[in-house]
Amino acid sequence: MTVLFTAIVIFDGWLDGRLSASVADDKPVQGTILGILIAVLIILAQLEFSNLAKAVNLITFTSVSTVTSILLAGTWYWPQFILRMLNIEQGISPQDTLRWNFEVHHSFFIIQFVFFVLAFVFLGLLLYQYACYGAAAILANCGGSFFSIIYLGLFSGFVLAIRIDFGLWPLLMFVFVVKSSDIGAWAFGTLFGKHKFSPKISPTKTWEGMAGATVTAMVVALVFAASFDIMVWWQALIFGFCFAFIAQAGDLVESMIKRDAQQKDSGNKVPGFGGVLDIVDSPLVAAPFAYLFFMLITSGVV
Repeated sequence: MTVLFTAIVIFDGWLDGRLSASVADDKPVQGTILGILIAVLIILAQLEFSNLAKAVNLITFTSVSTVTSILLAGTWYWPQFILRMLNIEQGISPQDTLRWNFEVHHSFFIIQFVFFVLAFVFLGLLLYQYACYGAAAILANCGGSFFSIIYLGLFSGFVLAIRIDFGLWPLLMFVFVVKSSDIGAWAFGTLFGKHKFSPKISPTKTWEGMAGATVTAMVVALVFAASFDIMVWWQALIFGFCFAFIAQAGDLVESMIKRDAQQKDSGNKVPGFGGVLDIVDSPLVAAPFAYLFFMLITSGVV
């Protein structure tokens, strides 16, 4: 899975020019292949979330939630595509003009897009509830559906945002640091784990595993930072340290959902891991923090 994901991201970067060191070679529309991959994962994850909800007698409106989640996941993708179409219609083709338009307008578009989508989908969920179930369990059904949209849709949008705004190497750094922290936590916890980290939610997690997650994440962050000139060494150490804890928090979020549903795994689609949610849980929660960190690095605040 690691090799496949890396190959997809690099191929995506090669298609739109971000694999090159020359910014001038960038295409105006970025991250198409990655966006398709995220959409597929959202479909699978929404189905798993629906099954977990059924275990606690909740009904999630999967069709509405899935479409909305994909729309939100592409929050950073749609403005660059729309602006490109507008520039073509106006006969404006220079790359500098396209980039200037994107930088000036895309932040405002993103804010409006998210607000309007969330507002209209909330009303849509209420109409769906009224048409299919009346007033029965309205808070539970609509609340669960809206939760899945934020969790799987809005958070996924930050993954694509990192790719579009900062490039493929920061994206790979973020994903590898987060997932390597999971590996470090499992390895150190299995070998040396004695002191429970979160016994009420995930009894297998230990502080020894947390130490392994931190060390592993910091090493991987240093390797990426040095190899691809993403940030300086001390920033990489901070990144690895922080995201080791954030990744474990993301894992605990999904563990709470599974514990509520009394399920060990979110599904059985991925042998040895469980379901799609069991794989993407940490990157989902960590993605907004990673975008913020890269934004602070780029702006010189950190």
